[in-house]
Amino acid sequence: MTPYISEGVAEAAAGCPATITEGSADPADPAPGLAATAAAWQVSWDRQQEGFMPDREERLAAMLDAVEAVVDTDSPRLLDLAGGTGTITLRALARFPRARVTLVDLDPALLALARASLGDRAVVLTADLTRPDWSDRLPHRDYDAALTATALHWLPAERLTALYGELRDLLRPGGLCVNADHMPDDALKTLTDRLTARARERRAARHATGAALSWSDWWARAGADPVLGPLVRRRHEIYPTGHSPEWNPPVSWHLGALTAAGFTEAGTLWRGGADAAVAALR
Repeated sequence: MTPYISEGVAEAAAGCPATITEGSADPADPAPGLAATAAAWQVSWDRQQEGFMPDREERLAAMLDAVEAVVDTDSPRLLDLAGGTGTITLRALARFPRARVTLVDLDPALLALARASLGDRAVVLTADLTRPDWSDRLPHRDYDAALTATALHWLPAERLTALYGELRDLLRPGGLCVNADHMPDDALKTLTDRLTARARERRAARHATGAALSWSDWWARAGADPVLGPLVRRRHEIYPTGHSPEWNPPVSWHLGALTAAGFTEAGTLWRGGADAAVAALR
C-alpha cells in the first residue's frame, strides 16, 4: 500500500501515454525482468510492513471476512485502493479465486511488483487519488467492495472526505467499503498514547537487531536493485520532497465522514492497539 501525492503525475508514473482504453490494465510492463524475484520482494515487503504492524494479517483477514459476509457470489468485484505490491489482492484471490479485482496505485516500483506477482489475475492501473478523475479507467461501476489499508492517511481531510463519496458511488447497493489504518480511539487517548509508545519501542528494537528492515532501509535496498532501481528513481521524481505529513484522525472522524458521504451503516470492524478498520455499507 502506498500513499498518493502530486496532481497530474499518473502518466509519468506509468511511463506510458494517457490515452489508454478505459478499463484496461496499463499496457507496458516497465520491469519485465522482475518476475523471477517478485515472490522474494513480496516476502521482504511483508516482513518490513509487519515490523510496523505485527497484527497485519489479522486485520487483512477481518477485511476479507467482511467481504465474505456481504457477497453472494464466488466472483466478487473488488477494488484494491492504493494497493501497492498487491497485498490485499493476493489475499483476496487466495480467499476468492474467481474474484475480479482491480488494483490502483501511483507508485511505479510497487505497481511493478504487483504486476509481476499478479499477472493476468487482476487489472492493475496507475491512478492518482488526489485527482477526482482517478476512477475514470476503472472497469466497473458496481463493485462489491472497496478495500484499502495503511494508505489513506496521506490524503488531507477534504480530499479523503470527497474520496469516501466517490467510493460510495462506485459500489453496488449493499456494497462494502473498508479502510484499515492508524485510527486512535478518541475515548481512550491515554491508553492509545501508551500503546503507540510501546509499539514504537518494539519496532525500534526489531530494526536495531536486524529482525526487520525499516521503511527507509527497504527502499534503499530496492533502489540498489538493477531491475527495481530505475522505478525507485522514478518514484523519487514523483515524490521529490517526500510525502505530505501523516494525518491520523480518530475512528469517530472516519465514521462521520462515511456517514456524510451517504453510506447507510458505518462502524468499527476491527481494532488492534491504536490501529483500526472502519467499515461502511452503501
